[in-house]
This record gives sequence, C-alpha cells and structure tokens, in this order.
Amino acid sequence: MAASCDSFVLLLFLLFVSAQAVDRSNFKTCDQSSFCKRQRELKPGQSPYRALLDTLELSDSRLTLQLINDNNKVRLLLELYRLQGNMTRVKINELKPIKPRYEVPDVLISDPITEALSVVSQDDNSLVLSLGGNEQRLIVSAQPFRLDIIEGPQVLMSLNSRGLLAFEHLRVRKDTISHKISSTVGSMWDSIKSVFSSNSESEETTGQQKEEQPTSEDGQIKEEEEEKPGMWEETFKSHSDSKPNGPSSISLDFSLPGVEHVYGIPEHADTLRLKSTENSDPYRLYNLDVFQYELHNPMALYGAVPVLISHSTERTMGIFWLNAAETWVDISSNSPDTVSSDAPQTNVRWVSESGIIDVFIMLGPKPADVFTQYASLTGTQSFPPLSALAYHQCRWNYNDQEDVKAVDQGFDEHDIPYDFIWLDIEHADGKRYFTWDPIKFPTPKDMLKGLMDKRRKLVAIVDPHIRVDSGYRIHNEIRSKNFYVKNKDGGDYEGWCWPGNSGYPDFTNPEMRAWWASMFAYDQYEGSMENQYIWNDMNEPSVFNGPEVTMHKDAVHGVWEHRDVHNLYGLYVQKATSEGLIQRSGGVERPFVLTRAFFAGSQRYGAVWTGDNAAEWGHLKISIPMCLSLGLVGISFCGADVGGFFKHPSAELLVRWYQAGAYQPFFRAHAHIDTPRREPWLFGPENTALIREAVRQRYALLPYWYQLFYNAHNTGQPVMRPLWVEYPAEVITFSIEDEYLIGKDLLVHPVTDEGATGVTAYLPGKGEVWYDVHSLQKHDGDQSLYIPVTMSSIPVFQRGGSIICRKERIRRSSSCMENDPYTLYVALNPQGFAEGELYIDDFHTFNYQKSKQFIHRRLSFSNNSLTSRNLAPDAQFSTESWIERIVVIGGSRPSSVSLISADGVESALEFEFSSNPAVLTVRKPSVSAAADWTVVLRREQFINVYKHLGVRKLGDFWVNYLFKRKDSDWSIFNEKRKLKSAM
Repeated sequence: MAASCDSFVLLLFLLFVSAQAVDRSNFKTCDQSSFCKRQRELKPGQSPYRALLDTLELSDSRLTLQLINDNNKVRLLLELYRLQGNMTRVKINELKPIKPRYEVPDVLISDPITEALSVVSQDDNSLVLSLGGNEQRLIVSAQPFRLDIIEGPQVLMSLNSRGLLAFEHLRVRKDTISHKISSTVGSMWDSIKSVFSSNSESEETTGQQKEEQPTSEDGQIKEEEEEKPGMWEETFKSHSDSKPNGPSSISLDFSLPGVEHVYGIPEHADTLRLKSTENSDPYRLYNLDVFQYELHNPMALYGAVPVLISHSTERTMGIFWLNAAETWVDISSNSPDTVSSDAPQTNVRWVSESGIIDVFIMLGPKPADVFTQYASLTGTQSFPPLSALAYHQCRWNYNDQEDVKAVDQGFDEHDIPYDFIWLDIEHADGKRYFTWDPIKFPTPKDMLKGLMDKRRKLVAIVDPHIRVDSGYRIHNEIRSKNFYVKNKDGGDYEGWCWPGNSGYPDFTNPEMRAWWASMFAYDQYEGSMENQYIWNDMNEPSVFNGPEVTMHKDAVHGVWEHRDVHNLYGLYVQKATSEGLIQRSGGVERPFVLTRAFFAGSQRYGAVWTGDNAAEWGHLKISIPMCLSLGLVGISFCGADVGGFFKHPSAELLVRWYQAGAYQPFFRAHAHIDTPRREPWLFGPENTALIREAVRQRYALLPYWYQLFYNAHNTGQPVMRPLWVEYPAEVITFSIEDEYLIGKDLLVHPVTDEGATGVTAYLPGKGEVWYDVHSLQKHDGDQSLYIPVTMSSIPVFQRGGSIICRKERIRRSSSCMENDPYTLYVALNPQGFAEGELYIDDFHTFNYQKSKQFIHRRLSFSNNSLTSRNLAPDAQFSTESWIERIVVIGGSRPSSVSLISADGVESALEFEFSSNPAVLTVRKPSVSAAADWTVVLRREQFINVYKHLGVRKLGDFWVNYLFKRKDSDWSIFNEKRKLKSAM
C-alpha cells in the first residue's frame, strides 16, 4: 500500500513539474467563490442598515448600540472602543445569532488597553464621540448607518460611506425538517388568528407585520433574502463544500479621503503600491500552495496578513481586519461625491466568508506611529540568533551525509562563509517527519557534530502532514490522542501530500500544539542536537487532492469549521514549532523557524520566505516589493529563494540574485530537486568570486543587521522599508519599489535587469547627502542618479549623518566572528554630524531579555569628536570585541587624532587622510566596544605652516581674520584659541 501511495504522489508531482507555470484553473476567481460573487454584486448606494440610537449603552471604554437591517429586520450589535495609542476598534456581530460566530484568538498579544469614550453631542440622527486630543471625533450617523473619524475639519476615514456593509446572518435552511415544522406551525397559527381576530385587530397586526418584516415590490411579505447559488452547498471542480451553516459572509467598506497610495495585505506577487481592482479580481487572502506563481496577479499565495496601510503627504493610517476566513479586498479610487474638486479618495472594501467584523483603525499619524500601533496589537518581530541573519545554503535535497559534508567542505575550499545547511523532505525515513533516513543519514549526530566543530548549523524540514502509517510513532500518538482534524462526518481528515495518505494535526487545539512542541525534545526527536533548527513548509495546509490544493472548508477543528480558521493554520504550526525549540533548551536558546504560510502575528515566531519562485528576472525583481509589503505589516524577517526555486538560472541571474539577496533580511539559496546543482562555485571562477564578494558584504554588515532586528523586536519598525517610510513628504518615493532602505541609513538599488549597464537610483532628502559605500563618493539627495554598473556592482549608499558598524574580518561563519573587532563608518551630513548605534549580546540566548545581559551604545559625531556612550546603564555584559578602525567620510584633514578614555587619559592615534574622496581612516583605537570613549580630531595645520615658515605677521593676519568671523561652531572657536596661543 505504501508503495502505491508513493507512486501516486510521484505521479502527481511529475504532473506538477511538467507544467510551465501555475494552473490558474486550480484556484478560484471571485466569480467562482460564491460568497465573493454575492457580495460583489452589491453596488454602492443606500445602505439598508440603520443605527438604533435609543439602544446606546456607554461605559468608560466601550460603546454599544444596535443596528437593524431594514430589509430583513435582523439586528446586529455594534461595539466601539477607543484604544491606547491613537487607535479605534470597531466590532459588529449578530445581536442574537442562532449559534456563536468565530472570533479569532491568539493573534492579539493581549486585550488592547482602552481609553475613555465620551459623548460630545447627540441628536435624532447622529452621535458625536470624542477620541481624545487633536480634536479627533467619531461621528455615528443613524440612517443610513455610517461612521466618520474626523480631526478638526478633516475627515480621516469613513466606514460604510458607500453602503456596502453586508452581514449574512446565520439561519436554518428552508428545506430542513425543523424549518418545515416551524413554517407549518406558523402558517396554522396565522390562519387561526385571521379567523378569530376582529377587523381592527387584523389591521393592527397587519400594520405590525409591515413594520417588522420586509416586503417585496408587490407588497408581499418576504421571509428571507433571496436564495442564491452556493449559499448552502458549493462545488468547485470535483470538490463539494457542504456548508452546514449556510451563508455567513460579511463585508464593510472604508473610504480614505485625500489618499491615493495604499499598501500591504500580503501575500501577492505584485507591486508595492496596491492597484485598483475595479477591472480585475479583488486581492485575495487565502493561504494556498501555489506552484510557480504568476507575477502581477492579485491571486492568493502562501500567507495572508489582513492589514492595509494608507499614506499621503499629510498622514499615514492602517486598517487591520481581524478575520481568518477566506477574504477578498476590493480597491477603487475616485473623487468624493460631495466635493466638486479633484481631491483624491481611495475606497477599500473587505469581504470575508465567515466570522465577525473586528477591525482596528490605526490613525498614525506618522509611518512609525502606525508600525508601533500594529505592534502593540500583534507583537513585534522575534529577535533571531545572529547566525540566522547570515547565509543559508539549501536544496531539495542534499542526498546524504556525505553530500552534506562535501558541500560544507566546498564552502571552505572556496573561502565563502555560510552558517546553515538545509535538508528537505528526502532526509526523513519515508517522509516521516522527526525521523532520519537510515540509509542516507544513518548517524545524524555525527553530521551535526561535524558542523558544530566548524560553528555551523543545520535546518531540517518538519511539515504538518503526517503519514498515515501504523508503524509510525508520531501518527499513532496523534491518532490515540484524537488530535487530527476531522472530516465533516467525524472521522480523521485525510488527504494526499508528500508521504502519500496523510493526516493533519489540529493545530488550533492548544493541547495538540503542546504535544507537538514536546516532540522537539532531544529525547523525542532522535538524532537532533542543539545546532539543528526547523523549517515548516506546506502549512497552508497543502492537500494535493483537496480543493485548491488545500483542506476542505467543511473539515472540523473542534467546534469550528476549517473555513473559519484556515488562514490561522500556518501561524499555529510555526508557533508550536518555535515553542518546541525554546522548550528543548529549557527556555535558554532563541529559536529559528522558517514558515511558508503565515498570518497577522506570525512575526513573533520566526522568518518567512516568498515561496516557490522561479529562476527568472521577473521573480528576482518582484522579491523586493513582496518583502517590502511584508515588512510594512510587521514581518521583517523575509527573503526569497536566491537563484529561483524552479528552473535553472543563468550565471548572470544567479550572481545578481546573490547580490540582491545579500541585502535582504533572510538570505538563503534554494533549488528544486530537478534542477542542476548550483552551489556558488559551479559557475566558473569569475562568478564564484562575484558571489563570494556578495556573501562577504553580508557578513561584514551583520552587526548592522543585528542591531536593526533588535530595534525591530523592541519597536515594531520594519528592517527593510520603502523610501516613503523615512521620507513621507516626498511624493516621488511613494511608488518606488526597485530600491529600498535597510533601516534608515542604507539605501540599496539591486541590479535586477538582464544585461544592465546602468541603473538610476533616486537619492531622497533635500539638503542631505549620500555616500556610495564602495567608492565613498558623495552625492546630493533629492536627485535621480544614473549609476554605471558592471557585474561586480551592487549600488548601495550610506546616508550622510549616520554611523554604521561593520566587522571586516570575514570568517567561515558568523559564530567565528563573534569576538572580532568593529570598524565604524562615520558618514557626515552637511553640518558635520553623524550618529548610530552598536548592540552586542551573546547572539543566541534570551539572556538579553531575562537578565539584561547586553551592550547598547550610542555613537555620535559632532564638533570634530566621536563619542560612545551607554544607552543601557542597567544592563551588564562583557565582550572581547574592540574598535579596530574608524572611517570618517565627508570631513577634512585633521592635524592630529587622539583618544580620550573613560578615565580621562588621552593618547595619540595613527590616521590617514585622502582628499578625493574625503576619507579619514583612524587605525587601532584599541578601545573596548563596551567602554565610554571619545575620539577627538584637531585641526592645527595653520600653526604648523606658520612655525615652519617663521612668518609671525602672516599668523597674526589669520588670527585676526578668524576672530572677526561670527562662527558659533565650537570647533572653530577652539581653532581660534589654539592658533592665538601658538602665536
């Protein structure tokens, strides 16, 4: 049986790989998704919903009132919350549903802190609430129901302004026995009443019916809305969805006056700025295993984060739609109907298949504020071990232990650093995860120890589909504990994936997640060691013979259907795996877990990648906006398969992809099993040298990457960010997606076009300067700069006014460099100022958090002095690292350079200066990276010239000239004082 299963899966696989691109017929369009089609048929106009202001209840932090649908008289409950940090929460649910509707758990890190709401004014048709300072108000209009958030005279955002609120209430199916009984009894009772009631009573009753029930155009009373195809059962290709709860979809529209640019709602292989969907399908959010996805398409991919960010020169805002069901997002732009000007407006409509409306409105006003607001809800990016930020070498699959050893040695022989080697599904015994193939990997601990001796690590894949095999311990335990997802009939849900017939653990069950986490203990996962980490793939979940290559929506997780929880599944898998790695070390070691599927909050558990891309220039190019979009919604640890997963890259494409990947947060090369081998040294010596240089640039910048991830973990600010995040008033940056910032201080414009001989980079910031990190040449901001490129070129610029720490002694892995010295690159702005940070800890444990064992220092250059001071005086950590070199870019030649230590001792330092470009190199300050110190640049060249020439009168002339100047700069004052005393 196992052999036939494997043969079937192999046949499926061969059918997959024979295709040239995604088969779009395997995935639904909006017209093929019945709830999306129903909702999209609703046109903007008069909303049937009315707010019943007399039902208002107000506490210090919560307002509730009822809404009624005048077409069917179904009542909804509206809840409004004012949240700490300039946010508003809006919840809408049925007032009295016939059964509970799903509300998403485990995504919010805690119950959001509320602040007091107060009524400013009220009349028959409106209610005005105060949202605190800045003259912010929330206006509730009763008929039709509408919400407007205003600040002074400006409308920031409107809800249901286009009348597209739609809430399909739960109901009993008409052709069921219970419905027929209730209908029959109701009809009999109506007949009895009509016989025995007086005319006046009949008129009164009829009047009540007309008030309480909807009527059609001919005056007949309608029991329910019109039945439409797909409400109670839906078929897609050969798959049937039984829909036992019937129609349950929800929708709400948002209008953003003055906004033309919106971003977010990943994951889509599309532009950074979201496009209008008026003439296409909406953007779809539904985690799917999409084979070799198309570019510039709104179709769903592996992950879904229902967060949209709007940006204009005036304000940045965010909308977080907390719903885990299949969701579609429509975007349109127009001018407001009530204004005759050309003022722009963007309209956004969210449609989800089930659950409730639970939306968080983040009012900014700055980009950094929105990131902080969202982080306060769903948490920040996990802080990875340093090694996870280094280079990863992966392939489906390295054949056996000897192959792993040979690849490892190949990196040493070609002097290319790397930290992780990866094993795909073929490493396990018959694709039984948590095991090792006894022939190919007979002694995994020996393999892991060999890597550990070189201070390297390994990642092994553990997917969430479990082979149904009575001889497989993991399967037997899950079945015995009743932890599998159930099918609609109550049996264990089974589907096809890599092992053949597979069961799917119910990761929504916290007991299942706890058990899964326990399986990563060293005594449970035989052959594993502390330098082994985990990769969760196929966790959308992928079901080869399921509808849209995923799980049936009427599968059951406890009391909920899969349709309610689908987009959460991947998050739960990564969460349980991450907790397992933490637990196996007794809570000491930081985990590293890569996931393909994700949702809001996944940033707390590790890294993501852009899935099964292809070795094509377009896929290299699209990796930039895909990762930028993820960073905007909290997931900073993103990367793409370097070289492309499918197909075979040309040498030029591979080199360019390494150069781009070296400047993206997650840096991993990966390849399909059917592609030729593509280790970095297999494309000739010249290309090997180019790849080596790109990887070495990554390793030199690891201190900067690490500091940025520390800040992201603490603040929620993205690591890789669009230019408009730092230059929010520069409209030209709003649509730029071929370059980006790493932090705020490095600007990267990878070369992503075949045969390119030059690129044009926009350098933002009027009055600012940028320095080419390779040539150190200075360029003014607020310009588009043409840059000639060769195959060795990686256009990267450091912002004037910044200090970036590097380590330039590149070794075989990041762990080998932990105690190496730092070089500080001080890039001066036009005012002669620069600042930066240096963060150091043990690079792999939670001690930075649990016992404040870290170093965090502020580096600042002003008045010709570079100073290091402690930003965390309550933290304690020692390091062997020291400052080896200081490179000051954009200054002038000093006559001397000296170091002043924390105890006030001053000592001279050696230096060199070149004038074109203006670069000062200070060698071997030899001061601890943890210490307080100051390096002073003195400019006494005039004195030496005067003394050498013996021209006292010339000296007097310059003294008088300097003292007549009105300079307030202390460095000039010091020069005046020293010059006068020398004369």
